[in-house]
Amino acid sequence: MREEQEVWAFLDRHLQSVFNKDKETYIATTSEELSLYEWFISPHRQDGLDFHLFMIENGWAGTAGSYRYDLWEKRLQLYGNTAVVSYTFMLSIAGENGISHRSHNESRVLIKGDDGWKVVHVHKSPAGSGE
Repeated sequence: MREEQEVWAFLDRHLQSVFNKDKETYIATTSEELSLYEWFISPHRQDGLDFHLFMIENGWAGTAGSYRYDLWEKRLQLYGNTAVVSYTFMLSIAGENGISHRSHNESRVLIKGDDGWKVVHVHKSPAGSGE
């Protein structure tokens, strides 16, 4: 149970780094060999950190107002030093026009090395009608 809590706490720290524009934590929690699919950005795989670092530095995630995220139907699969997490991600943003919500399905692969957990792969897909 302790390792499960460790993985979810790590994931929260990693996700918070994106939305808080915390470049240092994002780099510390993400492999340089990152691969990801984000259906709402491109139909092609993205490799490396450069794209997300650009987004973090320049106002990533449309979170100009207050925000929160929730992970629904969380699942963790542990295989030694590899973890696969999957869930439905819902982002709620409070802005000048009220509250809006966006959701998608997400899987992340994490590898635990000498310096702790790192995200090595992300796959996002539409949840229902998408955004």
